[in-house]
Amino acid sequence: MNQLRDSLLDAPIIEKEGYHYFVHPISDGVPMLEPELLREIVIKIIRKAALEDVDKIVTPAAMGIHISTATSLMTDIPLVVVRKRQYGLEGEVALSQVTGYSENEMFVNDVDSGDRVLLLDDVLSTGGTLRGITGALEEIGAEIVDVVAVIKKEGGGNELDDSPYDVKTLINVDVVDQEVVITDPHGDG
Repeated sequence: MNQLRDSLLDAPIIEKEGYHYFVHPISDGVPMLEPELLREIVIKIIRKAALEDVDKIVTPAAMGIHISTATSLMTDIPLVVVRKRQYGLEGEVALSQVTGYSENEMFVNDVDSGDRVLLLDDVLSTGGTLRGITGALEEIGAEIVDVVAVIKKEGGGNELDDSPYDVKTLINVDVVDQEVVITDPHGDG
């Protein structure tokens, strides 16, 4: 059974400022996230991601947290959450997050030069969030070992296309006529 695929096919679609957005437990926390779905996703992440010698998992708040926490628990790799709140701690690095539907300032703490990191997120759509975080991690001097997003939404004009990072995804989808369509059931990478 493929719970990720099935749950996406059942996902409702909303429109926000001209952007067609699917509502899903992984990307929105709504509807309720079943443990079986989370477990399936984490197993797929562990199989797909380059985890050897990774020092830290880095994820953006808020919707990357549950995926990354579960992955951290399964791999014993510490977790760093990129927050939308500034704490003013030593070494904190600010970045700009621009997506298809929002713009925020985010802050990275607890990543040091030389750290080998896995960047993990829920959805790759425009690539704006991951572009901002990869830039901040590069500025810090961290080595980005791998970048994984659970779901890729096609047609977002991915800002990482011209970067050195090939984002691995678990499943690729598009929204056509108010429905989620699976464009690649195995994702990229």
